[in-house]
Amino acid sequence: MSKETNQQWGGRFSEPTDAFVARFTASINFDQRMYRQDIQGSVAHAKMLTKAGVLTVGECAEIEQGLSDIQAEIESGRFEWSIALEDIHMNIEAALTKKIGATGKKLHTGRSRNDQVATDIRLYLRDEIDNILLEITRLQQGLLTLAQGEADTIMPGFTHLQTAQPVTFGHHLLAWFEMLSRDYERYVDTRKRVNVSPLGAAALAGTTYPIDRQMTSDLLGFDRPAENSLDAVSDRDFAIEFCATSSILAMHLTRMSEELVLWASAQFNFVNLPDRFCTGSSIMPQKKNPDVPELVRGKSGRVYGHLMSLLTLMKSQPLAYNKDNQEDKEPLFDTIDTIKGCLRAYADMVPALESKKQQMREAALRGFSTATDLADYLTRGGMPFRDAHEVVGKSVAYGIQQNKDLAEMSLAELQVFSADIKADVFEVLTLEGSVAARDHIGGTAPNQVRAAVKRGEKLLASR
Repeated sequence: MSKETNQQWGGRFSEPTDAFVARFTASINFDQRMYRQDIQGSVAHAKMLTKAGVLTVGECAEIEQGLSDIQAEIESGRFEWSIALEDIHMNIEAALTKKIGATGKKLHTGRSRNDQVATDIRLYLRDEIDNILLEITRLQQGLLTLAQGEADTIMPGFTHLQTAQPVTFGHHLLAWFEMLSRDYERYVDTRKRVNVSPLGAAALAGTTYPIDRQMTSDLLGFDRPAENSLDAVSDRDFAIEFCATSSILAMHLTRMSEELVLWASAQFNFVNLPDRFCTGSSIMPQKKNPDVPELVRGKSGRVYGHLMSLLTLMKSQPLAYNKDNQEDKEPLFDTIDTIKGCLRAYADMVPALESKKQQMREAALRGFSTATDLADYLTRGGMPFRDAHEVVGKSVAYGIQQNKDLAEMSLAELQVFSADIKADVFEVLTLEGSVAARDHIGGTAPNQVRAAVKRGEKLLASR
């Protein structure tokens, strides 16, 4: 190929691209997943060019049909991708030109790969955010269903991983629901900044053709065109924000994972994970390993790393587009895949969790979980809380010595520490009495759990 290149941009060059450089700079191996969005953007651009008089109605129809045929070839596995053509945009444009001739060469009028790729990424990410929102909702629905059935199941609540106060398992599950609700809101908010159209910004300065950016923005379902052409082609804030939002979700999933790993252990024995979400040991036949929660916990590192990768990628970049930005796609795509996989695993697994009610209850009976209830009892009788705190502390110390929970002590034993303790104290020292007393919005009382489930159902139905 002496002084010619095989690149569609090669007119200025006197020699072909080095074979290694072609492979090194190509993105087709990973950006081909955006083929639908690339074709979608091109169809909108062609329609706009027709309105502007750059294309005839016949040429636009020819382009649309050609792109439709190419999409069918891609989806059937018949399309041949070329590294020499670098990326998704050039591969599809070259195929279109080969298919329909010179008309295909007119499609790129008034645009650049810079605004084209920015448009494709936003369209792709917008679609994937919608998929992620569906998976979050599916997981939340599973949590609501499980919480409804576990509204009366008593377990120990922990602080510092030490027994604190009794709660219901349903209440605990609804704490996970609340985390995910915030994640959902963050993705919805991120989507607003994703849904801005860069198309028409061209390389960096706009174009001299009489384009209608509002038209392409509307055709592609964007909220509005980007205001500044320089920013439009070089902005990757939306990708960084998506990874930040995903990092928070991943963190929440690690907290759920850690609790499931603990609860499924022989030491806690609170829940049974379905066999289909666990694996065994190659040497220890008794083992049932909670691999799904452990792997989800571990995958947070990938997501956090991708956030740092994109922040570092954009650090100190001058305006406008730079080739560095080709490195935005792999961390972004892997974050999408990782988050979707984790959510799918949890949405499938959580509804199938089995609680071990008796073990949970026995654990709640250990560790003096109703100590605060005794302090509250004394305070309601007129004792200052700090004095009540001291009385209960001494009662607990005695219980440790005698190996007795507060509810197991006799009235005479309790009255050694305060004469204000009467026979009705045992109503608040029971686990059921303790959880039922937290009867307010956000409390762990079973009827409040059921009310919270109804509010959650209403929330999901409104989406």
